[in-house]
Amino acid sequence: MRIPFRKMHGLGNDFVVIDAREMAVPMSPRRAAALADRRTGIGCDQLIVIEPSLRANVRMRIFNNDGSEVEACGNASRAVGLLLGGTQTIETLGGLIRSDASTQGVSVDMGAPRMRWDEIPVAYAMDTLEMPVGWEELENPVGVNVGNPHVIFFVADVDAVDLERLGPMIENDPLFPERINVNIASRVGPDHLALRVWERGVGLTRACGTGACATAVAAIRRKLTGRTVRVDLPGGPLTIAWPEGGNIEMTGPAAFSFEGMFEDAEYPL
Repeated sequence: MRIPFRKMHGLGNDFVVIDAREMAVPMSPRRAAALADRRTGIGCDQLIVIEPSLRANVRMRIFNNDGSEVEACGNASRAVGLLLGGTQTIETLGGLIRSDASTQGVSVDMGAPRMRWDEIPVAYAMDTLEMPVGWEELENPVGVNVGNPHVIFFVADVDAVDLERLGPMIENDPLFPERINVNIASRVGPDHLALRVWERGVGLTRACGTGACATAVAAIRRKLTGRTVRVDLPGGPLTIAWPEGGNIEMTGPAAFSFEGMFEDAEYPL
């Protein structure tokens, strides 16, 4: 059986999107990792499966490059929002979100951030605004869960940090029972941040929508910015708004790359 897919991206964070609403497409970590492999598969940062939902317009399943299934992905949410068009509710493992597609881009209501230590989660109780932990020069991060777990370090220069070395060290630290996404941010102007992300199960990425959301929340909590923030990632900018007492709204582009088909038997479960 031949299964159609679409290749999409948000600021260079790329996805293989499979629409399984009318025909079920079984997915496992093994199959997802094989499809995501850039040498022997189609190649992507995340593989996305769109399925029917009893709670929303669609259900979105998200598999990282290593095959692990995760709760949320902001850039993938914009890509799925673009694919579906209009206003949609999307069920994810991290909760329900809403997308609005227009000619100006795609806005996604990412829900309310979670900030208690057991919501991140970390292994024991601590202050998540100034976490009393560190890894070499990276110290006292902010912990935020925006459907998936993040720590955010504010530094003078994001490019001066060896994130390729420190990222996996922090991601897999026993302090984080579900592993962690690692964000390195700098304030470059009023309401303007630069960001690099080591993404759990992916590695260095050109863009991470949930990372941008978590980082904006962290900056707002530390009073480094106002409540609407431009976040510049290597792949381009996102706008994040977090009104007091409200949900996070992320706005940015998404794009189609190409369409294709793969043979079901070539990627066994």
